[in-house]
Amino acid sequence: MSTIETTNSPAATSNMSVVRKLTVAAMLSAIAFVLMFLDTAVPLMPSFIKLDVSELPALIASFAIGPVWGCAVCLIKNLIHLLMTQTGGIGEISNFILGVAFVLPAGLIYHHKKTKKNAIIGSLIGAVIMAAISYFSNLYVVYPIYYNFMPKETIIEAYKAIAPFANIKSIEQCLLYFNVPFTFVKGLISAIITIFIYQPLRPLLKGNN
Repeated sequence: MSTIETTNSPAATSNMSVVRKLTVAAMLSAIAFVLMFLDTAVPLMPSFIKLDVSELPALIASFAIGPVWGCAVCLIKNLIHLLMTQTGGIGEISNFILGVAFVLPAGLIYHHKKTKKNAIIGSLIGAVIMAAISYFSNLYVVYPIYYNFMPKETIIEAYKAIAPFANIKSIEQCLLYFNVPFTFVKGLISAIITIFIYQPLRPLLKGNN
C-alpha cells in the first residue's frame, strides 16, 4: 500500500512540538487567507457565489498536523477576513461551516491510517459531507441572513436567469440544483491538488530531512 507519510507510526504527528504546529497552522492560515481573495465567478452560478480553493491549506493542515488544526486554519482565515468582509460576515460564516465539514472528516479518516488511499477516501467523503451540509447551512443559516439585504424572490430570480430551463420555484431547488453540486466540485478541486502536492510539502511541514 502506497503511503503519503514515510512512516505510518501514530506518533509521527504527535512528536511535532506544539510550537511547530502553531507555526505551520499560522503559515497555512495566511495562505488560506490570501486564497480567499483569489476567487472567481463560475458559469451556471449567480454572481454572488464565487469559487476559491481556500480550503486547500486547511486540508493540508488536517493531514499534516491533525484535523483539529485543519479546523483552526478554517477559523483563523475567516476571522482575519472578517475584518474586511463585504458580506456582513455571511460569507465567512458559510466558509467556516463548510470548511470544517470538509477537513474534519477527511483528517479523521486519514489519521486513522495514514495511507494515500485513506487520504483520497477521506477527501471524497469530506467533499460529500461538505456538499450535503451546504444545503442545510445555506437554507437555515446563510440565506436567511441574506434575506435582510436581498429579498428571497430576487435570489430565486438570479438563479432563474442563469438556468431558465430548470423551472425553479424555490430556494430549496436553487440549493439542490446548483449549490450542492458546486460545493462538491469545489471540494474535489482542493482534494485533488492536495493529493498531488502534500507529499513534496510534507518534509517542510513536519521538519523532516
